Amino acid sequence: MGMTMTQKILAAHAGLDKVSAGQLIEVNLDLVLGNDVTAPVAIKEMQKLDTQEVFDKDKIALVPDHFTPNKDIKSAENCKYMREFAMNHDITNYFEVGEMGIEHALLPEKGLVVAGDVVIGADSHTCTYGALGAFSTGVGSTDMAAGMATGKAWFKVPSALRFVLTGKPSKWVSGKDIILHIIGMIGVDGARYQSMEFVGDGIENLTMDDRFTIANMAIEAGAKNGIFPVDELTVKYMKEHSVKPFTIYEADEDAEYDRTYEIDLSMIKPTVAFPHLPENTHAIDNIPDIRIDQVVIGSCTNGRLDDLRTAAKVMEGRKVAKGVRVIVFPATQKIYLQALEEGLISTFIKAGVVVSTPTCGPCLGGHMGVLAAGERAVSTTNRNFVGRMGHVESEVYLASPAVAAASAVTGKISGPEELGL
Repeated sequence: MGMTMTQKILAAHAGLDKVSAGQLIEVNLDLVLGNDVTAPVAIKEMQKLDTQEVFDKDKIALVPDHFTPNKDIKSAENCKYMREFAMNHDITNYFEVGEMGIEHALLPEKGLVVAGDVVIGADSHTCTYGALGAFSTGVGSTDMAAGMATGKAWFKVPSALRFVLTGKPSKWVSGKDIILHIIGMIGVDGARYQSMEFVGDGIENLTMDDRFTIANMAIEAGAKNGIFPVDELTVKYMKEHSVKPFTIYEADEDAEYDRTYEIDLSMIKPTVAFPHLPENTHAIDNIPDIRIDQVVIGSCTNGRLDDLRTAAKVMEGRKVAKGVRVIVFPATQKIYLQALEEGLISTFIKAGVVVSTPTCGPCLGGHMGVLAAGERAVSTTNRNFVGRMGHVESEVYLASPAVAAASAVTGKISGPEELGL
Protein backbone atom coordinates (compact mmCIF):
# COMPACT_ATOMS: atom_id res chain seq x y z
CA MET A 1 0.00 0.00 0.00
CA GLY A 2 1.01 3.61 -0.58
CA MET A 3 1.35 6.39 1.97
CA THR A 4 -0.95 9.20 2.99
CA MET A 5 0.14 12.82 2.80
CA THR A 6 1.00 12.85 6.51
CA GLN A 7 2.94 9.60 6.26
CA LYS A 8 5.00 10.92 3.35
CA ILE A 9 6.03 14.02 5.30
CA LEU A 10 6.99 11.96 8.34
CA ALA A 11 8.94 9.45 6.25
CA ALA A 12 10.95 12.21 4.61
CA HIS A 13 11.81 13.79 7.96
CA ALA A 14 12.77 10.40 9.39
CA GLY A 15 15.08 9.69 6.45
CA LEU A 16 13.01 6.66 5.45
CA ASP A 17 11.65 5.59 2.10
CA LYS A 18 8.43 4.36 3.63
CA VAL A 19 6.53 4.32 6.91
CA SER A 20 3.30 2.63 7.91
CA ALA A 21 0.62 3.24 10.52
CA GLY A 22 1.70 2.26 14.02
CA GLN A 23 5.43 2.43 13.28
CA LEU A 24 7.60 4.28 15.82
CA ILE A 25 9.95 6.77 14.20
CA GLU A 26 12.26 9.66 15.12
CA VAL A 27 11.96 12.72 12.91
CA ASN A 28 13.86 15.95 12.37
CA LEU A 29 11.91 19.08 13.29
CA ASP A 30 11.53 22.29 11.34
CA LEU A 31 10.04 24.30 14.20
CA VAL A 32 9.40 23.97 17.94
CA LEU A 33 6.76 26.22 19.51
CA GLY A 34 5.96 27.21 23.07
CA ASN A 35 3.86 29.84 24.84
CA ASP A 36 3.87 31.54 28.23
CA VAL A 37 2.01 28.64 29.86
CA THR A 38 3.90 25.68 28.40
CA ALA A 39 7.37 27.03 27.59
CA PRO A 40 8.43 27.76 31.20
CA VAL A 41 7.76 24.12 32.08
CA ALA A 42 9.73 22.98 29.01
CA ILE A 43 12.64 25.26 29.86
CA LYS A 44 12.85 23.79 33.36
CA GLU A 45 12.83 20.28 31.89
CA MET A 46 15.49 21.20 29.35
CA GLN A 47 17.76 22.30 32.19
CA LYS A 48 17.75 18.69 33.42
CA LEU A 49 19.26 17.47 30.14
CA ASP A 50 22.95 17.02 29.39
CA THR A 51 22.90 19.80 26.82
CA GLN A 52 21.88 23.31 27.79
CA GLU A 53 21.97 24.70 24.26
CA VAL A 54 19.11 24.87 21.78
CA PHE A 55 19.54 22.92 18.57
CA ASP A 56 18.84 25.92 16.32
CA LYS A 57 17.96 29.42 17.53
CA ASP A 58 16.08 30.08 14.27
CA LYS A 59 13.82 27.04 14.61
CA ILE A 60 12.27 27.80 17.98
CA ALA A 61 9.30 30.14 18.40
CA LEU A 62 8.26 31.52 21.79
CA VAL A 63 5.02 33.49 21.98
CA PRO A 64 3.62 35.01 25.19
CA ASP A 65 -0.06 34.96 24.25
CA HIS A 66 -2.12 33.15 26.91
CA PHE A 67 -2.00 35.49 29.90
CA THR A 68 -0.68 38.60 28.22
CA PRO A 69 -0.81 41.43 28.81
CA ASN A 70 0.06 39.84 32.16
CA LYS A 71 -2.97 39.43 34.38
CA ASP A 72 -1.15 38.82 37.67
CA ILE A 73 2.24 38.30 39.28
CA LYS A 74 2.44 34.60 38.40
CA SER A 75 1.80 35.22 34.70
CA ALA A 76 4.34 38.06 34.76
CA GLU A 77 6.95 35.75 36.30
CA ASN A 78 6.26 33.07 33.65
CA CYS A 79 6.70 35.58 30.85
CA LYS A 80 9.86 36.94 32.43
CA TYR A 81 11.28 33.41 32.69
CA MET A 82 10.56 32.73 29.01
CA ARG A 83 11.84 36.15 27.96
CA GLU A 84 15.15 35.66 29.74
CA PHE A 85 15.57 32.21 28.17
CA ALA A 86 14.91 33.71 24.73
CA MET A 87 17.49 36.42 25.32
CA ASN A 88 20.09 34.07 26.77
CA HIS A 89 19.81 31.75 23.78
CA ASP A 90 19.37 34.51 21.20
CA ILE A 91 16.07 33.02 20.02
CA THR A 92 15.20 34.68 16.73
CA ASN A 93 11.47 34.17 16.89
CA TYR A 94 10.55 35.51 20.30
CA PHE A 95 7.58 37.84 19.99
CA GLU A 96 7.08 40.39 22.74
CA VAL A 97 3.81 42.12 23.57
CA GLY A 98 3.25 44.73 20.88
CA GLU A 99 4.47 42.47 18.10
CA MET A 100 3.07 39.16 19.21
CA GLY A 101 -0.24 37.60 18.29
CA ILE A 102 -2.12 34.44 19.11
CA GLU A 103 0.50 31.83 18.27
CA HIS A 104 -1.36 29.77 15.67
CA ALA A 105 -2.32 32.84 13.68
CA LEU A 106 1.05 34.51 14.16
CA LEU A 107 3.39 31.77 12.94
CA PRO A 108 1.84 31.37 9.46
CA GLU A 109 1.57 35.14 9.16
CA LYS A 110 5.28 35.46 9.93
CA GLY A 111 6.11 32.77 7.37
CA LEU A 112 7.60 30.42 9.92
CA VAL A 113 5.65 27.38 8.67
CA VAL A 114 5.36 26.17 5.09
CA ALA A 115 4.22 23.08 3.22
CA GLY A 116 6.15 19.93 4.02
CA ASP A 117 7.37 21.10 7.43
CA VAL A 118 7.20 19.06 10.63
CA VAL A 119 6.23 21.27 13.56
CA ILE A 120 5.62 20.46 17.20
CA GLY A 121 4.17 22.88 19.70
CA ALA A 122 3.42 22.65 23.39
CA ASP A 123 -0.17 23.61 22.65
CA SER A 124 -2.84 21.27 21.37
CA HIS A 125 -3.97 23.54 18.53
CA THR A 126 -0.57 23.40 16.83
CA CYS A 127 -2.42 21.21 14.30
CA THR A 128 -3.56 24.51 12.69
CA TYR A 129 -0.63 24.51 10.25
CA GLY A 130 -1.97 21.51 8.39
CA ALA A 131 -3.88 24.11 6.39
CA LEU A 132 -0.55 24.84 4.68
CA GLY A 133 0.22 21.20 3.91
CA ALA A 134 2.52 20.79 6.91
CA PHE A 135 2.51 18.08 9.57
CA SER A 136 1.98 19.88 12.84
CA THR A 137 0.80 18.57 16.17
CA GLY A 138 0.63 19.40 19.83
CA VAL A 139 2.99 17.83 22.37
CA GLY A 140 3.69 18.04 26.08
CA SER A 141 6.24 20.37 27.59
CA THR A 142 8.72 17.50 28.10
CA ASP A 143 8.65 16.71 24.38
CA MET A 144 9.07 20.41 23.68
CA ALA A 145 12.16 20.45 25.92
CA ALA A 146 13.68 17.52 24.03
CA GLY A 147 12.78 19.14 20.73
CA MET A 148 14.46 22.44 21.66
CA ALA A 149 17.62 20.60 22.69
CA THR A 150 17.89 17.98 19.93
CA GLY A 151 15.72 19.15 17.04
CA LYS A 152 14.08 15.74 17.03
CA ALA A 153 10.88 14.08 18.20
CA TRP A 154 9.48 10.58 18.10
CA PHE A 155 6.05 9.66 16.79
CA LYS A 156 3.86 6.69 16.27
CA VAL A 157 2.89 7.06 12.61
CA PRO A 158 -0.87 7.75 12.52
CA SER A 159 -3.39 6.00 10.35
CA ALA A 160 -5.74 8.30 8.47
CA LEU A 161 -9.31 9.30 7.80
CA ARG A 162 -10.17 10.85 4.44
CA PHE A 163 -12.77 13.61 4.16
CA VAL A 164 -13.87 14.22 0.58
CA LEU A 165 -15.27 17.75 0.42
CA THR A 166 -17.50 18.62 -2.54
CA GLY A 167 -19.76 21.53 -3.43
CA LYS A 168 -19.76 25.14 -2.33
CA PRO A 169 -20.75 26.43 1.11
CA SER A 170 -23.93 28.49 1.33
CA LYS A 171 -23.93 32.14 2.37
CA TRP A 172 -22.82 32.59 6.00
CA VAL A 173 -21.38 29.06 6.17
CA SER A 174 -17.67 29.10 6.97
CA GLY A 175 -14.87 26.76 7.96
CA LYS A 176 -16.14 26.84 11.56
CA ASP A 177 -19.51 25.43 10.54
CA ILE A 178 -17.81 22.75 8.45
CA ILE A 179 -15.55 21.47 11.20
CA LEU A 180 -18.33 21.62 13.81
CA HIS A 181 -20.49 19.60 11.41
CA ILE A 182 -17.72 17.03 11.02
CA ILE A 183 -17.06 16.77 14.76
CA GLY A 184 -20.79 16.41 15.36
CA MET A 185 -20.79 13.60 12.82
CA ILE A 186 -17.79 11.58 14.04
CA GLY A 187 -17.55 12.66 17.70
CA VAL A 188 -14.77 14.07 19.85
CA ASP A 189 -12.91 10.76 19.70
CA GLY A 190 -13.83 9.90 16.13
CA ALA A 191 -10.31 10.51 14.83
CA ARG A 192 -8.32 9.48 17.89
CA TYR A 193 -4.58 9.54 17.07
CA GLN A 194 -5.39 9.61 13.36
CA SER A 195 -4.66 12.07 10.61
CA MET A 196 -7.69 13.92 9.24
CA GLU A 197 -6.85 14.35 5.54
CA PHE A 198 -9.09 16.70 3.57
CA VAL A 199 -9.43 16.26 -0.19
CA GLY A 200 -11.97 16.98 -2.92
CA ASP A 201 -12.92 19.75 -5.32
CA GLY A 202 -14.87 21.53 -2.58
CA ILE A 203 -11.57 22.71 -1.11
CA GLU A 204 -11.24 25.26 -3.88
CA ASN A 205 -14.27 27.02 -2.36
CA LEU A 206 -12.56 27.42 1.01
CA THR A 207 -10.42 30.42 1.88
CA MET A 208 -7.12 29.99 3.68
CA ASP A 209 -8.80 31.29 6.82
CA ASP A 210 -11.46 28.57 6.45
CA ARG A 211 -8.73 25.95 6.15
CA PHE A 212 -6.84 27.24 9.19
CA THR A 213 -10.04 27.00 11.21
CA ILE A 214 -10.78 23.45 10.10
CA ALA A 215 -7.23 22.23 10.73
CA ASN A 216 -7.19 24.06 14.08
CA MET A 217 -10.11 22.02 15.40
CA ALA A 218 -8.91 18.61 14.20
CA ILE A 219 -7.74 18.04 17.77
CA GLU A 220 -11.34 18.43 18.94
CA ALA A 221 -12.09 15.19 17.09
CA GLY A 222 -9.13 13.56 18.85
CA ALA A 223 -6.94 13.72 15.73
CA LYS A 224 -3.14 13.73 15.71
CA ASN A 225 -3.28 16.29 12.94
CA GLY A 226 -5.42 17.69 10.16
CA ILE A 227 -3.97 18.39 6.74
CA PHE A 228 -4.98 19.94 3.41
CA PRO A 229 -3.44 19.41 -0.02
CA VAL A 230 -1.34 22.26 -1.37
CA ASP A 231 -3.09 24.13 -4.17
CA GLU A 232 -2.62 27.48 -5.91
CA LEU A 233 -4.17 29.37 -3.02
CA THR A 234 -1.79 27.73 -0.55
CA VAL A 235 1.22 28.55 -2.70
CA LYS A 236 0.07 32.15 -3.08
CA TYR A 237 -0.29 32.49 0.69
CA MET A 238 3.15 31.04 1.36
CA LYS A 239 4.84 33.26 -1.22
CA GLU A 240 3.17 36.32 0.28
CA HIS A 241 4.26 35.47 3.82
CA SER A 242 7.46 33.45 3.68
CA VAL A 243 10.87 33.14 2.07
CA LYS A 244 11.32 29.57 3.27
CA PRO A 245 11.50 26.87 0.60
CA PHE A 246 8.59 24.47 0.75
CA THR A 247 7.97 20.91 -0.38
CA ILE A 248 4.64 19.67 -1.69
CA TYR A 249 3.67 16.13 -0.71
CA GLU A 250 0.71 14.28 -2.16
CA ALA A 251 -0.93 11.10 -0.97
CA ASP A 252 -0.36 8.01 -3.10
CA GLU A 253 -3.35 6.84 -5.12
CA ASP A 254 -3.29 3.56 -3.21
CA ALA A 255 -2.87 5.17 0.21
CA GLU A 256 -4.78 3.36 2.93
CA TYR A 257 -7.49 5.11 4.96
CA ASP A 258 -9.39 3.67 7.88
CA ARG A 259 -12.57 5.39 6.69
CA THR A 260 -13.69 7.81 4.01
CA TYR A 261 -16.40 10.43 4.56
CA GLU A 262 -18.18 12.23 1.71
CA ILE A 263 -19.31 15.73 2.67
CA ASP A 264 -21.33 18.04 0.41
CA LEU A 265 -20.49 21.53 1.65
CA SER A 266 -23.65 22.98 0.10
CA MET A 267 -25.75 20.94 2.53
CA ILE A 268 -24.10 22.29 5.69
CA LYS A 269 -25.98 24.94 7.64
CA PRO A 270 -24.62 27.37 10.23
CA THR A 271 -23.85 25.10 13.16
CA VAL A 272 -23.61 25.61 16.91
CA ALA A 273 -21.98 23.27 19.45
CA PHE A 274 -23.94 23.23 22.71
CA PRO A 275 -22.33 22.61 26.11
CA HIS A 276 -20.29 20.77 27.08
CA LEU A 277 -18.61 19.11 24.08
CA PRO A 278 -17.78 20.26 20.53
CA GLU A 279 -19.66 17.18 19.24
CA ASN A 280 -22.98 18.39 20.67
CA THR A 281 -23.90 20.20 17.48
CA HIS A 282 -27.18 21.68 16.24
CA ALA A 283 -28.07 23.41 12.97
CA ILE A 284 -29.06 27.04 13.44
CA ASP A 285 -32.61 26.40 12.22
CA ASN A 286 -33.14 23.79 14.93
CA ILE A 287 -32.29 25.87 18.01
CA PRO A 288 -34.82 27.16 20.57
CA ASP A 289 -34.60 30.63 22.10
CA ILE A 290 -31.46 30.64 24.27
CA ARG A 291 -30.66 33.97 25.89
CA ILE A 292 -26.97 34.85 26.24
CA ASP A 293 -24.82 37.09 28.41
CA GLN A 294 -21.58 37.34 26.44
CA VAL A 295 -20.17 36.96 22.94
CA VAL A 296 -16.49 36.38 22.18
CA ILE A 297 -15.18 36.77 18.62
CA GLY A 298 -11.51 35.89 18.18
CA SER A 299 -8.98 33.21 19.21
CA CYS A 300 -6.60 31.02 17.19
CA THR A 301 -9.70 29.50 15.60
CA ASN A 302 -11.61 32.57 14.41
CA GLY A 303 -9.67 35.78 15.02
CA ARG A 304 -8.41 36.24 11.46
CA LEU A 305 -9.31 39.00 9.05
CA ASP A 306 -12.08 37.09 7.23
CA ASP A 307 -13.67 36.42 10.62
CA LEU A 308 -13.61 40.08 11.62
CA ARG A 309 -14.95 41.17 8.24
CA THR A 310 -17.85 38.75 8.54
CA ALA A 311 -18.69 39.85 12.08
CA ALA A 312 -18.51 43.52 11.12
CA LYS A 313 -20.77 42.95 8.11
CA VAL A 314 -23.40 41.45 10.38
CA MET A 315 -23.08 44.17 13.03
CA GLU A 316 -22.76 47.21 10.77
CA GLY A 317 -25.45 49.76 11.58
CA ARG A 318 -26.73 47.64 14.47
CA LYS A 319 -26.32 47.67 18.24
CA VAL A 320 -25.38 44.99 20.74
CA ALA A 321 -28.47 43.82 22.63
CA LYS A 322 -28.96 45.39 26.03
CA GLY A 323 -27.47 43.20 28.75
CA VAL A 324 -25.01 41.45 26.42
CA ARG A 325 -21.23 41.93 26.60
CA VAL A 326 -19.27 41.51 23.38
CA ILE A 327 -15.48 41.22 23.12
CA VAL A 328 -13.54 41.06 19.85
CA PHE A 329 -9.94 39.79 19.84
CA PRO A 330 -8.02 40.26 16.57
CA ALA A 331 -5.58 37.35 16.40
CA THR A 332 -2.45 39.40 15.62
CA GLN A 333 -1.29 42.98 15.64
CA LYS A 334 -1.19 42.96 11.83
CA ILE A 335 -4.79 41.77 11.67
CA TYR A 336 -5.75 44.39 14.26
CA LEU A 337 -4.12 47.15 12.20
CA GLN A 338 -5.74 46.04 8.95
CA ALA A 339 -9.13 45.80 10.65
CA LEU A 340 -8.57 49.34 11.90
CA GLU A 341 -7.64 50.59 8.44
CA GLU A 342 -10.69 48.91 6.89
CA GLY A 343 -13.03 50.50 9.42
CA LEU A 344 -13.98 47.21 11.06
CA ILE A 345 -12.90 48.36 14.53
CA SER A 346 -15.01 51.50 14.15
CA THR A 347 -18.00 49.33 13.23
CA PHE A 348 -17.52 47.20 16.32
CA ILE A 349 -17.13 50.12 18.71
CA LYS A 350 -20.18 51.92 17.30
CA ALA A 351 -22.15 48.72 17.84
CA GLY A 352 -21.13 48.61 21.51
CA VAL A 353 -18.31 46.08 21.30
CA VAL A 354 -15.05 46.21 23.25
CA VAL A 355 -11.96 45.41 21.15
CA SER A 356 -8.94 43.83 22.85
CA THR A 357 -5.29 43.32 22.10
CA PRO A 358 -4.47 39.80 20.83
CA THR A 359 -4.64 37.25 23.64
CA CYS A 360 -5.82 33.73 24.36
CA GLY A 361 -7.20 34.91 27.71
CA PRO A 362 -10.96 34.45 27.32
CA CYS A 363 -10.73 31.18 25.38
CA LEU A 364 -9.33 29.27 28.35
CA GLY A 365 -11.11 31.23 31.05
CA GLY A 366 -7.84 32.90 31.97
CA HIS A 367 -8.69 36.59 31.90
CA MET A 368 -10.56 39.29 29.96
CA GLY A 369 -14.03 37.83 29.71
CA VAL A 370 -14.27 35.16 32.41
CA LEU A 371 -17.83 33.91 32.92
CA ALA A 372 -19.70 33.88 36.24
CA ALA A 373 -21.99 31.12 37.48
CA GLY A 374 -25.09 30.70 35.35
CA GLU A 375 -23.83 32.86 32.48
CA ARG A 376 -23.96 31.80 28.84
CA ALA A 377 -21.55 32.79 26.08
CA VAL A 378 -21.53 32.35 22.33
CA SER A 379 -17.89 32.05 21.36
CA THR A 380 -15.88 31.54 18.17
CA THR A 381 -13.27 29.65 20.19
CA ASN A 382 -12.66 25.91 19.99
CA ARG A 383 -13.69 24.27 23.27
CA ASN A 384 -16.79 24.37 25.43
CA PHE A 385 -15.88 21.95 28.22
CA VAL A 386 -17.26 22.40 31.73
CA GLY A 387 -15.66 25.53 33.19
CA ARG A 388 -13.69 26.22 30.01
CA MET A 389 -14.36 29.97 30.01
CA GLY A 390 -14.97 30.51 33.70
CA HIS A 391 -17.28 29.15 36.37
CA VAL A 392 -18.16 25.45 36.18
CA GLU A 393 -21.82 26.45 36.10
CA SER A 394 -21.38 28.68 33.05
CA GLU A 395 -22.14 27.53 29.50
CA VAL A 396 -20.25 28.01 26.23
CA TYR A 397 -21.84 27.67 22.79
CA LEU A 398 -19.33 27.40 19.95
CA ALA A 399 -20.24 29.13 16.70
CA SER A 400 -18.94 30.96 13.65
CA PRO A 401 -18.27 34.72 13.61
CA ALA A 402 -21.49 35.24 11.62
CA VAL A 403 -23.63 33.46 14.21
CA ALA A 404 -21.75 35.07 17.11
CA ALA A 405 -22.27 38.56 15.68
CA ALA A 406 -25.96 37.97 14.97
CA SER A 407 -26.42 36.59 18.48
CA ALA A 408 -24.78 39.70 19.91
CA VAL A 409 -27.41 41.83 18.22
CA THR A 410 -30.47 39.74 19.09
CA GLY A 411 -29.36 38.74 22.58
CA LYS A 412 -30.02 35.08 21.86
CA ILE A 413 -28.43 32.41 19.69
CA SER A 414 -29.30 33.50 16.17
CA GLY A 415 -28.18 33.28 12.57
CA PRO A 416 -27.70 36.31 10.31
CA GLU A 417 -30.94 35.39 8.53
CA GLU A 418 -32.85 36.54 11.61
CA LEU A 419 -31.51 40.01 10.89
CA GLY A 420 -32.69 39.82 7.29
CA LEU A 421 -29.18 39.25 5.96
